[in-house]
Amino acid sequence: MTERHFHIAIVLIALCFVAFFATVVLPPLFADPDVPGAFAAGFVNPYASGYSADVFACWGILVTWVLHERWAKGVRGGWICVLLGVVPGVAVGLAAYLVLRTRQLTG
Repeated sequence: MTERHFHIAIVLIALCFVAFFATVVLPPLFADPDVPGAFAAGFVNPYASGYSADVFACWGILVTWVLHERWAKGVRGGWICVLLGVVPGVAVGLAAYLVLRTRQLTG
């Protein structure tokens, strides 16, 4: 897989996630803009709690990686990817960071 194909693949996956998020999550959130309630709904049962805990762990790993590579390799702009990891989600933040880092480290 070439670097270009890699970038296209991860961007398409991130865009699919954004479309899913916009279709499934945003309408109920706009109908009832209770953000803490929406957050708590991710923990309504053991299965949802497991997925939610995984998301938080992945976001923490992303933050750690971004901070590490900022100091170890001089990758800049990772903070934007960390914010994208919060909204719309870790899939978008990670995809953005992978594109950002490969462009900076190979460019």
